[in-house]
Amino acid sequence: MAPGASLGILGGSGFYRLLDDVEERTVDTPFGPPSGPVGLGRLHGDNVAFLPRHGAGHEHPPHRINYRANLWALHVLGVRRVLGPCAAGSLQPHVHPGDFVVCDQLVDRTWGRRGTFFDGPVANHVAFAEPYCPELRADLVAAAHRSELPALDGGTVVVVQGPRFSTRAESTWYRDQGWEVVNMTQSPEAVLARELGMCYATVALITDYDAGIDALDGAGAVTQETVFSFFEENLGRLRTLLLAALERIGSQEDAGCDCAAAPNGMVPFPPGAAGA
Repeated sequence: MAPGASLGILGGSGFYRLLDDVEERTVDTPFGPPSGPVGLGRLHGDNVAFLPRHGAGHEHPPHRINYRANLWALHVLGVRRVLGPCAAGSLQPHVHPGDFVVCDQLVDRTWGRRGTFFDGPVANHVAFAEPYCPELRADLVAAAHRSELPALDGGTVVVVQGPRFSTRAESTWYRDQGWEVVNMTQSPEAVLARELGMCYATVALITDYDAGIDALDGAGAVTQETVFSFFEENLGRLRTLLLAALERIGSQEDAGCDCAAAPNGMVPFPPGAAGA
């Protein structure tokens, strides 16, 4: 086992195991403990790191996840490309439960989360017009097509605070803005990866119609039991997509994107941090 990994996965709800023969690594960070030990394994000849963002027992609700510690732990282990699969609700009638959405835009409706590594005294304002790495997005879309899985190339995810689900009025508003999916964890995860110069992309597995369109479909209001059950039933499909994407990503020498240049050479290393 190599000391680290260049590829990483931040697992979503119910997706706590990806690799076989995993070595767990406990990582201390200057931002406190991550959601759990980082699993290190090999896939197609590449070292891959896996960290369940909610913890192995789903003990960390979305508004209490230590996002900074999670991204820092992957970063100090050498990870430079991160996939952040997640569960999401559909805001549009044409996006169905069971579909995958490879998001290209993000709207942040969260509050109070520690969403930056740059808390001072040095300020650094990273570019975030395109929140997801175009190279990783292309890999995910290609992997879905090769695996014959239904995937939408592009879509906006609105990130809500949670842990409650949206009201019908909120969901209708999001739908009327033209946004495709709703989720609770994509922010600040995506921007923290950008601040560290890491490539980051997500694929959202649609588990339900959100409250604003459930009446159009005749479905009842979304519940935690419904979401968890649907996600669990579709883990095999998500695993197939991710494994195909990781094989494609691992074969690339260098990313052809500008993600690594985003921090402008100012990757934050607090006093006492690994790598400082």
